[in-house]
Amino acid sequence: MSRWRRSVDELAARRRQQSECERAQEALSRVTSCFQQLAASLGSSADCSFLRDEMDETRALAHRICSGLSRRLVRLLSDCDSASSGVEDRQVSERLWVLFLSALENFLSDLRKAYDLIGQFPLTQRLDRRSLVNSGCIDGVVGVAARVASVQVPWLTLEEEVVPDLTNHIASLEAMLSEMQLRVPVAFWSVEATQPAWAEAHCELGEPDDSLEELMEVEVVSYNKMIACCQPLCCRLGCIG
Repeated sequence: MSRWRRSVDELAARRRQQSECERAQEALSRVTSCFQQLAASLGSSADCSFLRDEMDETRALAHRICSGLSRRLVRLLSDCDSASSGVEDRQVSERLWVLFLSALENFLSDLRKAYDLIGQFPLTQRLDRRSLVNSGCIDGVVGVAARVASVQVPWLTLEEEVVPDLTNHIASLEAMLSEMQLRVPVAFWSVEATQPAWAEAHCELGEPDDSLEELMEVEVVSYNKMIACCQPLCCRLGCIG
């Protein structure tokens, strides 16, 4: 195989891996968002065994995504260092890296909060429900569980791992975060965004058809017509014209 052909094949393989990591990153964002919504019901009147089971399944799905995504991103960035990849290819991998580490830190924060709330509201017996906060939240868990079930990740069918309990899960993610930062020291400040900051705030809003001054003039004219039309002895309601 020629050197040119080998370079083209390696570039195509990296692009496929990056696309796979992008889909996994999107799936991780959806799963961790659902876990955050489920954890918000802990200790409330919506807390139950079904909620705890759905949280465990959501956490297990996030664990598999994180494990596969961390290995692939480390391999991608290591190949970028060793191979003659372009600057754009390196930047794409670094952006994925920063997005994943940010999502990992947010997920760790939600896991710690869930650990504290589960410790305060164990729900091991029926009498434990007396300590729940009557927040009025009794619905919404089923919809979140359905969104978690609809998430698909490319490699989940091939990589089934034993999911640790909540305490060991937090410890393993903390170790993963430290190891990734040591193996691939990518500075967050060195990664450039692909779109300007606060892009949604710079979008041009449609101009209103009537200005405030015009609206005020219409109100004044209408009020004057009402006073001129209606006599005090005629009626007590203004004429609408």
